Amino acid sequence: MSIGTIKKLFVIAALYDFVLGVVFLVAWKQVYNYFGVTLPNHDGYVQFGAALVAIFGVGFWLVAQNPERNRDIIKMGVLLKIAYSGVVLGHHFFGMVPGVWVPFAWCDLVFLALFVAALRALPSRA
Repeated sequence: MSIGTIKKLFVIAALYDFVLGVVFLVAWKQVYNYFGVTLPNHDGYVQFGAALVAIFGVGFWLVAQNPERNRDIIKMGVLLKIAYSGVVLGHHFFGMVPGVWVPFAWCDLVFLALFVAALRALPSRA
């Protein structure tokens, strides 16, 4: 994977996570209601997670600007994608989770694989 491809990947990842984070930060109740997801007893449960996703979007934007310098942000992104896809798909396959979350988990698995490939393609630090 070339540096140019890595930069494009992280621009896409930045837009994906930032937009999702902002949408769920400001309009999560409308999304939940549209998909018939039970509302939690406090807004902060969703808003905190949404803010973190938006913050990762900013981090991925930083990676796109200089992937070599921001390798550690890629590593954090790998952990984020493992966490989300693992939790959602684990509940999907072994329990119950609202279906609206499953496509995002599959997208995160794709991002996970691409992030790992990007890390392997970047030169190691001394």
